[in-house]
Amino acid sequence: MPHLKLFLVKQMTFTSFSLDDLLLKAIKASSYNEPTEIQKQSIPLILAKHDVMARAQTGTGKTAAFALPILQNYITSSSSERVLKTLVLTPTRELAQQVYKSFCQYGQYTSIKTGIVYGGVSTKTQIQELKAGIDILIATPGRLLDLLHTKSVKLDKIEVLVFDEADRMLDMGFKDEIDRISQHLPEHKQTLLFSATFADEIYQMSKKILINPKIVEIDEKNKAADDVEQIVYGVDADRKRELTSYLIGSKNWKQVLVFTRTKQCADELAKEMTKDGVKSVAIHGDKSQGAREKALLEFKEGKVRALIATDVAARGIDIKGLSHVINYELPYNAEDYIHRIGRTARAGNSGLAISLVSTDEEWLLTAIEELLDTKLLQQWLPGYEPDPTKVSASEKRPISKKKARKNALSQGDKVRSKKRTSRSRRR
Repeated sequence: MPHLKLFLVKQMTFTSFSLDDLLLKAIKASSYNEPTEIQKQSIPLILAKHDVMARAQTGTGKTAAFALPILQNYITSSSSERVLKTLVLTPTRELAQQVYKSFCQYGQYTSIKTGIVYGGVSTKTQIQELKAGIDILIATPGRLLDLLHTKSVKLDKIEVLVFDEADRMLDMGFKDEIDRISQHLPEHKQTLLFSATFADEIYQMSKKILINPKIVEIDEKNKAADDVEQIVYGVDADRKRELTSYLIGSKNWKQVLVFTRTKQCADELAKEMTKDGVKSVAIHGDKSQGAREKALLEFKEGKVRALIATDVAARGIDIKGLSHVINYELPYNAEDYIHRIGRTARAGNSGLAISLVSTDEEWLLTAIEELLDTKLLQQWLPGYEPDPTKVSASEKRPISKKKARKNALSQGDKVRSKKRTSRSRRR
């Protein structure tokens, strides 16, 4: 009988990148064992000082993919002078905080100093930190422009520029802010663009800011995470809140992230669900930074069962072990659906994403199916079947996405104006 030869494939570890022992110590303290695919492909390219354009689903370790090589290049640099050389731009405060914590975590055993600036809070402490000297700055575009205007920060020594969640930055209308920030940056620098999706706008942006970039694409374009089970329930719009509370209560779900399209709906839903016995809190752009942080902390600690969020506020929320996401309203932008359900099934875990679809939202479901190239079959939950006597979406005149967004925003403005008028009368 011939001898069998065993061929052992060496498993890639973080030591494969020749990272400094101080970084490896931090990685071990974080209980990271094997690098993810985005890290395997991106880290060597960034260490080699290439411009990189990378796309991967949320929850795949994108932050470590650029943070670790940036920190490594600082360690190997011969300069010991504390000068701001790395700028990381993020679209939201929550994501900025998340990225900041990651840099601090990975660089905890080094002398590298990371700072953070974002809106919604006083600039005083942020300016003091900048004056004290930092190596890496995590920033949201609006607050960074404020600090540039007052000459509280200089970007003329930047060597590495990172756009994190670049697709969301463009969705939120930060193109003009990015162009203005770019005027303060040196011409020669390494630029890294990380995104969950590669829309046409991202490619147009990359042509302006990247030089001979290396492209890293980990998964199929516009593909939902494999570990997320997707369920679609057809239900009348006026029974969505009832069904949401029923699902959470009857199944005893402890942590559920619920998405709405507007701030007004988020506030109203949180209020009504709390009345149903499901303690809920809303998080969106109109909330103060303190209120947003408090809401997120209460949700993470289990003091609140449901976090009602708009798309803008939810980008950057990273909750370990989050297993349930509910789309109370489908997004106008189909790509946002991928981001929403990507809040669950992170770090190799499984998750469940439930979408509640009324007849007037079926066109939004169709757009999502076209994006995913997958049919999401609708089902009915006993007791919550749609009423066939109500006017169906097909009997209504369809409106454009642009008009639908405008209608939703104007409705919110009317409600806020009415509340302000009411308050003034009471005074």
